[in-house]
Amino acid sequence: MALEITETTMTATTNGKVIATATRTGKVWHATTWPTPLDRNGAITALTLAELTITHGKDDPCVIDLREELTRG
Repeated sequence: MALEITETTMTATTNGKVIATATRTGKVWHATTWPTPLDRNGAITALTLAELTITHGKDDPCVIDLREELTRG
């Protein structure tokens, strides 16, 4: 996975294909793979979670833990 981060956007790619993005609006980030606004670290976690879900599956313990962490905010 490659993760490109600028001041206002984040892009996660796997095998040259964009799998998720996040855009900053004001002080919050909106990730294409997460339904609620996030802080910067949460957006990075959401993009990482997208990649792990693709490569390890939704039932992988790490995927489950990261999803729960994002849910707690």
